[in-house]
Amino acid sequence: MTTTTPLPASARQTPPRHLTGRLRLVLAVLLVAQFMLAVDFSILNVALPAIGDDLGFSLGGLQWIATAFALSAAGFTLFFGRIGDLIGRKRIFLGSLALLGAASLAGGLAPTPEILIAARIAQGLATAAATPAGLALLTTSFPEGPLRQKALGLNGALMSAGFTAGAVLGGVLTDLLSWRWAFFINVPVALAVLLVAPAVIAESRPAERPRIDLPGALSVTLGLLGVVYGLTQAGERGWTHPLALTGLLAGAVLLGLFYLVERRSTQPLVPLHVMRKPTVAWGNLIGLLAFVTETSLVYLLTLYLQKTLGFTALAAGLSFGVLGLGTVAGGLLAPRAISRTSTVTVLVGGGLLQAVSTAALLLLGGTSASMGLLLPATFLGGVGNMLVIVGFMVTATTGLPDREQGLATGLASMSQQIGITMGTPIMSAIVTAVTAGAVTGAAVLDGVTVAIAVNAALVLLGVLVAALFLRGRRDRAHA
Repeated sequence: MTTTTPLPASARQTPPRHLTGRLRLVLAVLLVAQFMLAVDFSILNVALPAIGDDLGFSLGGLQWIATAFALSAAGFTLFFGRIGDLIGRKRIFLGSLALLGAASLAGGLAPTPEILIAARIAQGLATAAATPAGLALLTTSFPEGPLRQKALGLNGALMSAGFTAGAVLGGVLTDLLSWRWAFFINVPVALAVLLVAPAVIAESRPAERPRIDLPGALSVTLGLLGVVYGLTQAGERGWTHPLALTGLLAGAVLLGLFYLVERRSTQPLVPLHVMRKPTVAWGNLIGLLAFVTETSLVYLLTLYLQKTLGFTALAAGLSFGVLGLGTVAGGLLAPRAISRTSTVTVLVGGGLLQAVSTAALLLLGGTSASMGLLLPATFLGGVGNMLVIVGFMVTATTGLPDREQGLATGLASMSQQIGITMGTPIMSAIVTAVTAGAVTGAAVLDGVTVAIAVNAALVLLGVLVAALFLRGRRDRAHA
């Protein structure tokens, strides 16, 4: 195997200080792909009843449309992130987008529940591979500092906006065309990226390829699958249900085994020295909390808008357009704020803005007049949440060499997807406990209010983590 001898510092090309034409094209391709992946997380939520009626899903089987995707997307993210480090992120990225296009076509044409579930599993696997690979290509294409912060800010804004847009787009497509178009829409986008990306994106991988840590890969993947399965069952059946407890316990045991395997491995899947970096460990915890809180808040407000205020699914989805605008604004603001201050300042400030905006929702009432509070609060909360997400991405990928960027972005993607998966079951369990099964508008409002209070408390926990454990750590751009 041949390796490339690094050039001396004096001979290396100076990193660009501004976006060149090629970098703009690279950024556009990667952002389009990440936006499409984010849309997939939520586009089928509104369409689930229509899918069930059309294909004959049982009531219990319907939730597997979402669960099958979440299990594969979250469970395999870290594994595929490391595989990208070993065989090339561009190769993994292109292959996963091809799989996503094929799986989306199969899902749109699915004649039976079994074929549709298989397509959702394939979509989840494609997402697990494409998300960390795309982020790694982003971080290795843009040097640390303002350019990378700007790229991550735009990526974060479109990613969060994609999650919100998915809910709106799913309702529009289902009402105007068919639920099948929620699958078909991925096909032309994936084809367009596959046509352009090979010519503009450079391959990115380390000069030396270590062996794959199979025991580590197996234990962490099965452990994450157990945790995600337990969480989804907890949201569906309650936290004390045997399936939920078994999944969570098995996942915890397997993740503990993973830690022991990594301690003894000569070439671990996740080198423990990386996990011991405060920016990686605490940054990913903050990111996890950011995704837990904002995505689950969408679920809580959906309950409120439909069960308490009587909105239709489409009207409720359109109401989240304001939240989407807030996330875009936050993504555009974050790089400038980080450049002028520090990531810690942005993490703390964004978290406080999100916490105050979330706490304001405790004043929601049982009439549509509360929309005058809900809309500005969700806008400002979206700005704050996106400041935190961009700060988390910058923090969790800073200070690591290019050869470990796939690992860093794999960890960040895992935090994102576990957070998205955890949030709704946690808040659903709180609402169920408070309402005791009642479905009246007043009872739902009581449950949502308690869950919003817990949500705001989790945001404040992220603020405390940033203030206490990342205090004094500034980007290299500020050094």
